[in-house]
Amino acid sequence: MRDVATHERLEAGSPDGRLPLHAVLDAFHAWVRRPSARQRVELRAAFERLVSANGIAGAYLDVEASPLPPLALGAGSLRRRPAARRRDLQAVELRGDAGRVRLGRLVVDPDAEREDPGRRRGAEQAIRAIELALDATWARAEAHRAATRLVALDAATRAIAGVLDLDTVLQLIVDRVRDLVEAEYAALGIVDQEGQIDRFITSGISEAERERIGDPPSGRGLLGLIVRERRSLLVPDIAADPRHHGFPPHHPPMHSFIGVPVLVRGSSVGNLYLTNRRGGVAFTTTDLELVEAFSRHAGIAIESARLHERIGQLAIVEERERIGRDLHDGIIQGIYAVALSLEEAAESVESEPDDARARIDRAIESLNLSIRDIRNFIFGLRPELLEQAGLVGGLAALADEFRLNTMVDIELEAAGVHELELPESKTLELLSIAREALSNVARHARASRATIHAHRIPEGIRLVVADNGVGFAAGRRFGPSHQGLRNMRERAAGLGGIIDIQSEARRGTRIIVIVPHVETADPGTTRMEEADA
Repeated sequence: MRDVATHERLEAGSPDGRLPLHAVLDAFHAWVRRPSARQRVELRAAFERLVSANGIAGAYLDVEASPLPPLALGAGSLRRRPAARRRDLQAVELRGDAGRVRLGRLVVDPDAEREDPGRRRGAEQAIRAIELALDATWARAEAHRAATRLVALDAATRAIAGVLDLDTVLQLIVDRVRDLVEAEYAALGIVDQEGQIDRFITSGISEAERERIGDPPSGRGLLGLIVRERRSLLVPDIAADPRHHGFPPHHPPMHSFIGVPVLVRGSSVGNLYLTNRRGGVAFTTTDLELVEAFSRHAGIAIESARLHERIGQLAIVEERERIGRDLHDGIIQGIYAVALSLEEAAESVESEPDDARARIDRAIESLNLSIRDIRNFIFGLRPELLEQAGLVGGLAALADEFRLNTMVDIELEAAGVHELELPESKTLELLSIAREALSNVARHARASRATIHAHRIPEGIRLVVADNGVGFAAGRRFGPSHQGLRNMRERAAGLGGIIDIQSEARRGTRIIVIVPHVETADPGTTRMEEADA
């Protein structure tokens, strides 16, 4: 209360009627929001008024407290930075956040030549007022930075959450965590089952620099400590830490350091390393906590990408096994039977030439059927869709490919869909449904003719793939184990559409798909038409 009363008595020293403390506080806040030359001039004027109001000769302030911008201010007899050898000055370290944060340093000239207790009290009041104003400014800036970082953390975790390619997600993690704490360099070390660094992904170092540095780290020093102990580490100065192992030649200089293990269900999948906070300041415990929070999301993203990779590998193995069974049970057995028939024909060519000729004719017919079956397999195994313009171009490419590989006559009819500007993702899904339907025709229908009809209807787009093959009984049900039909159903559902399969024994099959479409009328305007189920 004594400080406030003193400032109230000196209120006349502030031209706008504010207390000097309030004026300095407002000037600090304005300078932090926009550290321009104008704000610096206004801050200096408020600082000088505070010094003068407390009856001291001069003061010099150094601010060194992230997230506050660096600042040096002088007033009165200490407009310039004072020499360190002056013993008539009073130097005080300013602290905030209940003494936990160093805010800077204040040097005061109390004019010791005048033995006045009031001046000594004025110096104490000035120190206290500046510390209070600086502490409040730092707290506001830190709260703003914390809120900003929470937004950045949310954006960073969202960026890596939906990525399933392992290499892509690893690089994204390194790039995002580097930006999150404003580090110059970041790295992600992936460890193997023995705890050794198996992969080392970096951000902030160019390819040329990496080549000059040479092999990635082996896991000694500070990096190895995190690998072994699986705990976070915050080091203000790497060179001064006795656990530091040193840098290889051509390595960029590094000073402050953060290391955080990436854990999933208690097991380590890697470690995040960050060095050199931008601006030349050391990392803080807030930075460390932010990286730790991000590392938990990073671990989940890495595990998801690895799981997706394993599922893909298992799917490939299962598909290979299925192909092997189909080839063995069908085509290979047929070719083996042809070989036996030709052997018998060779034995009877002289004694029974007519029978041998008949066997050879049947062998030729069987080989032609085997060639047809092999072509059908080729069509079903080619996953790529030929690059064409739009839905109609893609369907035409599919029809040409089907005709070439199966020798089955096929007709394409498209009405009202040429002018539709479908999203590429929707076009590819429709083409994938058509390919799956044609693959079923090639493998199972034994058809001589097939058709593709794509029409624009009020409900959206109607795609029909039909054949004149063997069909199947009307009462037959296909469960989820039928992969081709399941794929088509899932794709149609993903487009918000419906699928209907119509077939009769010896009268062919029709697969009908209806999906809504989004037609772009003008930039920024869309119309969604729902399919009527």
